[in-house]
Amino acid sequence: MSSRLDELKPAIRDATSRVLEVIADLSDDELIVPERQILNPFNWEIGHVAWFFEKFILRDFGNQPMLRDDADALWDSIAVFHDTRWELPLPDRAAILEYVNRVTDNTLRWLDENELAPEPWYRAWLSVHHAGMHAEAFTWMRQNVGYPAPKLNVQHGEYESAGALPGDAEVPGGDFVLGATRDGEFAFDNEVPPQTVKLEPYRIAKAPVTQSEFAAFVDDGGYGNRELWSDEGWKWRESESAEHPIYWRREGDTWQRRVFDNWRDLEAHRPVIHVSWFEAEAYCNWARRRLPSEAEWEAAASASDAKDLSAYKRRYPWGDDASTPRRANLNWYAMDTCDVAALPEGDSVFGCRQMLGNVWEWTSDTFAGFPGFKRGFYKEYSEPWFHERKVLKGGAMACPANMIWNTWRNFFQPWRRDVFAGFRTCART
Repeated sequence: MSSRLDELKPAIRDATSRVLEVIADLSDDELIVPERQILNPFNWEIGHVAWFFEKFILRDFGNQPMLRDDADALWDSIAVFHDTRWELPLPDRAAILEYVNRVTDNTLRWLDENELAPEPWYRAWLSVHHAGMHAEAFTWMRQNVGYPAPKLNVQHGEYESAGALPGDAEVPGGDFVLGATRDGEFAFDNEVPPQTVKLEPYRIAKAPVTQSEFAAFVDDGGYGNRELWSDEGWKWRESESAEHPIYWRREGDTWQRRVFDNWRDLEAHRPVIHVSWFEAEAYCNWARRRLPSEAEWEAAASASDAKDLSAYKRRYPWGDDASTPRRANLNWYAMDTCDVAALPEGDSVFGCRQMLGNVWEWTSDTFAGFPGFKRGFYKEYSEPWFHERKVLKGGAMACPANMIWNTWRNFFQPWRRDVFAGFRTCART
């Protein structure tokens, strides 16, 4: 058990430190972001991350007393409705940081003093990944309001230009086990139980759709062509008056995109990012392509044998070894995307590239539990969102590297385009 604790404790420290680092340079006024459906006040979210550790480890499992009498009233995300979070009597910044540090210290102390049985191990890792999700959310919130990129104490660098990666990978048909199959490794409740699905042979793009490819769709009048959009998608497009991706603008004859607080010309071979499921669907109709199903995406990422989908599943596209910056653009390494042909060391057995990192990838599937689904102790994580959100796979450049694996299922409303989402396509049969 000691090795599991040795891995867990620094992960807890790193997760809570990252949440604080992402907003460390912001003034107190900047922590109070505009009241929007897709945002939360930063100072509310910071307290919520600490509350999650305290609630689900120290209190619910460890029977520890509350560290703040008002913690539930302030930071319980189920009880505190979204539009009231700007009106809460939140403590000042120093008091919130003190609460975060006390919760972190007490959590680590409790883990040292108690046996790391499966239940506290699972609760602790869920809390770590929950913090990682919020650190990623803080990053796209900064993008949304136009703040500068955060300055983080992580390994960082720039990727060299690598160009495009055209073409499709051929994936055979057959039985494929969808979902988490590996005993002893963390999985969310929505990843299990695994299920066998029958896949027909298909062709999936080796790389995500690029900015230049999406610009061709925009320039061809794709946003104004009703025939390319579903009824729901067209209704969304009209309500948003969307004519192009959210952070794009036309400057003379050139498209530009905003990256945090800087405008730059489109990078032709980097993946398009910040597009909704509706926009991805319309592009696919224009290109006479389609989005992959969740099972198709996961098979292309996980198979270990290019001729047999029923063979051993890899945890990552390249195998079972942990991610590195040469395999996947994760962990805020570049603080932006890289060319789609970069990182060949991260290829799947079929030659699909960047299936982890760079951008989240929309799939065609609506989020739902697998047959036999049983909700976990954090009952609000998955089940309330079944049948109304779309599944995304693969993670993005602002995801912690220890938070992303092939069977991870993210899920957002199809209209969301503030998140770090792009997509790859499949050939139509």
